[in-house]
Amino acid sequence: MKIPILYNVRSMLQRPYSTALTALGIALVVAVFIGMLALANGFRVALARTGSNGNVLVLRKGADSELSSGVGRDVASMIAASPHVATGPDGRPLVSPEVYVLVPMGKVFDTTKMANVVVRGVSDQAWIVRSNVRVVDGQRPASGRAEICLGERLVARFPHTGIGQTMHFAGRDWTVTCHFTAAGSAFESEVWGENEQFMPVFRGDVFQSITFRLKDPAAFEDARRSLQDDKRMTVDAHRESEFYAQQSQLLGRILAILAWTITSIMAVGAVFGAVNTMYAAIAARQPEIAVLMTIGFKPGSVLTSFLAESGLIAAIGGIIGCLLALPINGLVTSTTNWASFSEIAFSFRVTPLLLLNGFLFAVVMGLIGGFFPAWRAARLRVVQALR
Repeated sequence: MKIPILYNVRSMLQRPYSTALTALGIALVVAVFIGMLALANGFRVALARTGSNGNVLVLRKGADSELSSGVGRDVASMIAASPHVATGPDGRPLVSPEVYVLVPMGKVFDTTKMANVVVRGVSDQAWIVRSNVRVVDGQRPASGRAEICLGERLVARFPHTGIGQTMHFAGRDWTVTCHFTAAGSAFESEVWGENEQFMPVFRGDVFQSITFRLKDPAAFEDARRSLQDDKRMTVDAHRESEFYAQQSQLLGRILAILAWTITSIMAVGAVFGAVNTMYAAIAARQPEIAVLMTIGFKPGSVLTSFLAESGLIAAIGGIIGCLLALPINGLVTSTTNWASFSEIAFSFRVTPLLLLNGFLFAVVMGLIGGFFPAWRAARLRVVQALR
């Protein structure tokens, strides 16, 4: 015979303040837990969206990032002639040799606070190769001019980013002609301009990477072997989506570990809160427990009942914590991508799975906090309790 759950609900209502404080403590832990994992999730998704399964990224052999790579014009010409490269409507190969450098820039609210921003020199084919990039304001930079296009997430964070305004870096003035989006990817934290304009003022006559569209996305391994086995080129070929996903692993793992560490410390306090609440409830209800056992309820039923009560308090806290975490979904923040040492802006990403994990985390805290008080209640002697 089991004790009705209604008994536990009425018991909770008899102690509204202690119940509410315990639920609130668990709610705060859950909100922090979800927030930290949403941060890691948002960073990971931003980089994962940067690459395409249909594109190949070519770097100098042994280079683990675009920043440390360098390939010549001859390599770009050989890649453009590869039979694995797709062609556009005009018949030209969809190949984009690109310059990749970091430029320190002062932020809009505090120009003394500097951030490394990616400046990417691209060819006109890049706007087709990068299928997720779309100009939302203004016109693309004209060939042969010192013009740039800015990712949308740079606009509010750095000065002089409006259409028609001028940004100064690399010893030159650059006119902003457009803003673009890239489906929330890391490209939205970059400055784009013509590679032929950037090469003379940055790293000379060399590209940092070459990106091309595969004629057949399923033939990536054949394309990779063809490029890497060619003795005229000393390059490594990566599927673009896999390359950028790998770039997120280090910081994503650190953020996830940080989330678990911080919330575990906070969870200890929340569990002790649940323990105190349940011990206080048991101390005040010893005669009730004795009566329940006298009329036939087994110690196992008493244990289950108090565990259910603790779990119910925690579940309420979990729901409140999920609601507290929801407003941060889509909130834009920024951090340093340790793979490239550049700043990347991204959105917190709260998913249904994160909310479910947060809720389950709350219930687990409640069950742990309620177990020992429930065990004590189940072991009470009837005569002692009645006294």
